Amino acid sequence: MEITWYGGGCIRLRGKEGVVAADAYRSIVGPTGRGLTADIVTYSHADPRPLPLKAKGRAPTPAGVVRPTSLEASFQLDRPGEYEVHQVLVSGVRTFRDEQKGALNGENVIFVFELDGLHTVHLGDVGHALTEGMIGEIGPVEVLIVPVGGHLSAVRAAELVAQLDANLVVPIPVGEDEPAGEAEMAKFLHEMGVKQAPERQPKLTVTVSSVPPELTLILLESRSKA
Repeated sequence: MEITWYGGGCIRLRGKEGVVAADAYRSIVGPTGRGLTADIVTYSHADPRPLPLKAKGRAPTPAGVVRPTSLEASFQLDRPGEYEVHQVLVSGVRTFRDEQKGALNGENVIFVFELDGLHTVHLGDVGHALTEGMIGEIGPVEVLIVPVGGHLSAVRAAELVAQLDANLVVPIPVGEDEPAGEAEMAKFLHEMGVKQAPERQPKLTVTVSSVPPELTLILLESRSKA
């Protein structure tokens, strides 16, 4: 499976069974999507910075999301539940974007993708520690994608890594701006006991046999800068 970061919380997972784009908001990849395509597109919450619509007929989904044009043909998931699309198994777990069960910032969906025999979890914009029930719904985790910043502080992000017990962790900064995101990332690395940040990679290719036996952090380069 190949993992590519497109900026913000947007990640593309490319596996043998299909291609998934997670949180590919227009505010991140633009109205056209800049060529990002996928069989499945998932959205964990409404677009935090929706762009004005100029084209007719593009109404938001019930989740408050308008897809980029390059993803209009993709199968969209934005609700909790269990799905099988294009031979890809996807589970959505209801969570929240704050510590008060969504009273402040609304709901969030954590998505679990089964691609190439790997269970990959994208936390979306979760803003709280997970309950035992949520951890049970998520199930085993081989690869954990952790958006750091937003409504998830560095300390809380480190707690979620421990809760989910994943060995391969991909943290991505999602602050309001790049300096804020990188500052929160530095705090997260400190919380994780990382003294020197690993070198960023343009993409990550991982298989069942290559998942490290111990906790390993991988930093990715954003495609938005390519």
